[in-house]
Amino acid sequence: MNAEMEGVVGRRIDLFGPTVEFLSAPSEAEAFCALRGTIPQGAFVPLHSHPDDEDFYIVSGEILALRQGAQGYESTVCRPGDHVRLPGGVRHGFRNVSSGPSVSLVVTTATLGRFFLEMGRPLEQASLPPTPEDFVRRVSVAAKYGYWLASPEENAAVGIRL
Repeated sequence: MNAEMEGVVGRRIDLFGPTVEFLSAPSEAEAFCALRGTIPQGAFVPLHSHPDDEDFYIVSGEILALRQGAQGYESTVCRPGDHVRLPGGVRHGFRNVSSGPSVSLVVTTATLGRFFLEMGRPLEQASLPPTPEDFVRRVSVAAKYGYWLASPEENAAVGIRL
């Protein structure tokens, strides 16, 4: 493992509400990255897309998974034991609809893992509201990776209020 990836396994980062813990390092030499994703009660992952495939195995809690289909956005409630596969390029988002945190095992590409490392912030800052600089960094890092982030209006259209 290269020096840049040392100490990544076990690292937990805040993604402005949801958090991820790295179960594997997203190094250039690896094809995939395994994560433990947590969405706090009432929190959400805004609409976005990326060319990376993602697989989610729901461990606890319930999430409402939104994904763009042929007829617009479709929603599915996912419970413990459910598997959600999101092919690359599909616009999607999530909302925790349970009375506690929702936890998922996430398997995706190492590229998406590196994106999380760049976009996120230390877990110790999770209780702080995002700053304007955080939003600028989020948009900048997404553009660097070629990822799409929905506008506040696009999120509001599916019930996600930023």
